[in-house]
Amino acid sequence: MQPIHFFVIIKLMKFAVRIIKNQFHPLKVADNANIKHGQYVLVRTDKGEEVFQVFLVNSEIQHLWEKHKPEPLSVVRIMTDEDMKTYAEQQELEVKAFYKCRDFAQKRGLVMKFTQARYTFDRKKITFYYTAPERVDFRELLKDLTQEFKRVRIDLRHIGVRDETSILQGQGVCGQDYCCCRFLKKFEQVNTKLAKDQGIPITPGKITGACGRLLCCLNYEYKNYLEAAKTLPPVGSGIMTPDGVAKIFMVNFLKQTVSAKIEDGKIKEYKRCEIEMIDGEVNIDIDIDNNLNYQEDEIVDIKSLEDDKNSSTGNI
Repeated sequence: MQPIHFFVIIKLMKFAVRIIKNQFHPLKVADNANIKHGQYVLVRTDKGEEVFQVFLVNSEIQHLWEKHKPEPLSVVRIMTDEDMKTYAEQQELEVKAFYKCRDFAQKRGLVMKFTQARYTFDRKKITFYYTAPERVDFRELLKDLTQEFKRVRIDLRHIGVRDETSILQGQGVCGQDYCCCRFLKKFEQVNTKLAKDQGIPITPGKITGACGRLLCCLNYEYKNYLEAAKTLPPVGSGIMTPDGVAKIFMVNFLKQTVSAKIEDGKIKEYKRCEIEMIDGEVNIDIDIDNNLNYQEDEIVDIKSLEDDKNSSTGNI
């Protein structure tokens, strides 16, 4: 009976490929295809035939697919050694095409930042991904590219800065791969209030990612901070401490402590169980803008950090 069970497991295996921007699509695999995790395959997409690496999908993803039913992609064939040589040559051509396109745009005076160039495997189509602060009239650029890449279909795609980061990939300050490269498919709205409420310094280096926009992960634990805030008095509240009357200068939600300024001017940290709220105003001056939420020696353009307009276009 053991070989039969093993055969059933093999038949239940499902494979997927990850196309640009962390989108996993199931594969249509023939029964006689001997596909393995990690192999490279030629897949038919809406852009043409493209090369992707195969991933073995776990049961949880398969269950999600039953609900959302992403479009399956057809496998043309498993990449041969000769195909892989062709693919390596293609990647070199993509780099050259990238710089050639960038040079053309610079000569035309176009404000475009190119992210990547991608050929289809048959090299009949090339897609250039770029970011730009405003709409670009690239008709003259398209003429240049048509003359340079003869008998090749040219596709210029305007993407957002968050899309750009998800394509280029990298690691965040946490040491992990960018969320947009691992699991994020939809970017949620992020604003600086999330950082302020969590006691994070409002400086670009602390709260922005490689895309130059606010960190997506500011959303992840925000609800937990709101719950923790219910158990602690807010900044500016008067409290009674073991050292006398004080006014809260800063709140640490994770440690469940507050930093308070006492009457002699000293600032000390107290646990929640060590303090009691005081009704009425406490005559102690504190400079809220001088706490760890702000960095005085750095000019912060809040609007630029929160500018999410077109940061993710879905045009990939």
